[in-house]
Amino acid sequence: MPSLLQQARALKQHERQAQIEALSAVYSAPLSDKEEKIHALPLARLVSECSSGAVAPRDVLSAYGKKTLAAQRLTNCISDFMFDEALDIPAFAEYSSAGESDTGSSSASLRPCPLLGVPVSLKDTVDIAGHDSTMGFARHVGHPAAASAPLVRMLQDAGAILHAKTTVPTGLLAIETASDTFGHTANPHNTGHSVGASTGGGGALVACGGSVVEIATDLAGSARIPAHFCGVWGLKGSSGRFPTWGTGTSMPGLETVPILAAPMARSLADLEEFWRRIVSMKPWTYDFTCAPLPWQKVDLLVEGRKLKWGVIWQDGVTEPTPACRRSLSLVINALKAQGHEVVDFTPPNISELLTVGYQLVFADGGAQIRDACLPGEQLNAPLKGTIDLVRLPRLLKRLLAYWSRAKDPYYASLLDAMHPTTVLEERALVVRRDALRAAWHARWAAEHLDFVLTVPHPLPALETGTGARASLISSGYTFLFSMLDYVAGVLPVTTVDKAADALPADFLSSAKFNAMNSVGQGVWSVYDAEKMHGLPLGVQIAGRRLEEEKVLEGMKVIEAALRQAGTPFVPKALV
Repeated sequence: MPSLLQQARALKQHERQAQIEALSAVYSAPLSDKEEKIHALPLARLVSECSSGAVAPRDVLSAYGKKTLAAQRLTNCISDFMFDEALDIPAFAEYSSAGESDTGSSSASLRPCPLLGVPVSLKDTVDIAGHDSTMGFARHVGHPAAASAPLVRMLQDAGAILHAKTTVPTGLLAIETASDTFGHTANPHNTGHSVGASTGGGGALVACGGSVVEIATDLAGSARIPAHFCGVWGLKGSSGRFPTWGTGTSMPGLETVPILAAPMARSLADLEEFWRRIVSMKPWTYDFTCAPLPWQKVDLLVEGRKLKWGVIWQDGVTEPTPACRRSLSLVINALKAQGHEVVDFTPPNISELLTVGYQLVFADGGAQIRDACLPGEQLNAPLKGTIDLVRLPRLLKRLLAYWSRAKDPYYASLLDAMHPTTVLEERALVVRRDALRAAWHARWAAEHLDFVLTVPHPLPALETGTGARASLISSGYTFLFSMLDYVAGVLPVTTVDKAADALPADFLSSAKFNAMNSVGQGVWSVYDAEKMHGLPLGVQIAGRRLEEEKVLEGMKVIEAALRQAGTPFVPKALV
């Protein structure tokens, strides 16, 4: 008799395949000329055309549905197809009735729908009534949500087309997207490489043009790393700014490190428009976790003010590999050419902040994630390795730390720190976290910084199956801004160049490599500019708490500088 895991996997695979087979044959056809024009519309223009009646939402769904199906066939990025019900919401009924009415009424007299006709996909953690929110766990298959998340209700009131849910890894914490339930999700730029995680399916779908916006979540880079790997735009805000209630997590109740909903988009213009229109809907009236903060107008380009940018070149754990360092350098050089001040920024105790964060995330010893797995269900190797480290007996870890301290002091410090905590130990960690936040705030203010720049990850999209060597600890560049609750965005800058970004042939036996800690060696051992050639490279820009509007403007400044330097990022069609 099949195991529970096998039954759940078969049920979900059958359900998804049945959804695909039930789709109209039109979705397998190429886009028509009309659909190509619709697909090329930016978010603001798409809403305007749908609101005026010039474009019908069903034609939008036809265009994006074709791209979504093609993305699924290329990358395996969809967990749930919702085409049939996507247009079955009051907003579309009202506008359709107005267009067909003989009484002279028009869409101008209807309530505004600021996202009318905008295709928005949902990570498979966001509750939408009648559909599973698996979080990659087979246990959640066949248990559809009874009610939709406040964010979903708000999107439907705004007229968005919620047409698909996207794949995630088992337990969410990962740098590759794979699960027993859905299989492996591939990078559309090179299917032998990772899309990142945990919003890997969303990153692939947006990169393929199957969605204008993906509702991601982000704990330690779960939206920003896929944005970097897939060449799309993303922004993690601060707690309380974007609706989060009803977006599931593999660690319910974790409050010490905020888990936030974070949109990803196909362009910076679309990302900003989406954020602004969401806030215009007064999300605090839908979701009790949101603060009543209206959108603040910031226009750094019009102001023309020269800005001060701090650069963090390494997170205290591992240096960026050559391609990622070059991407960051391109941005720095372009900003300097515009007259901006760019300085190296050495924040206080960055490695300690990260270590405190790892202790807080795994304070339960990984019990919530382990207990959610069905018998036989596999966690990804980096997550399993981290949980195994936390669960080792303390005496054994002390002995291992003693023997490794001279050669690898960072690994020894992890052995000393990573263990299940008591309530008092966890509270002491929160006290230390807040002291480090205060120190960061003081240093940032003392140096009069507008923004901080880093790589999003020390690697480009890594080759499939190499995540175990890279480890979860390699995500420090994104995790640190989650620990601070700072706003952080990622935008694509360039692509890997196999000639410019290559390592020396003997690098893995070099003194530099041998001097690295075990995490750094793992990261650099999977770097291969030849195999990674053409993959996207992003940069991360951070502002302080609740500075979403300012960070989006900072992203515009970067893009304007890159255009002026003659090195703009140009997305390419993938499907």
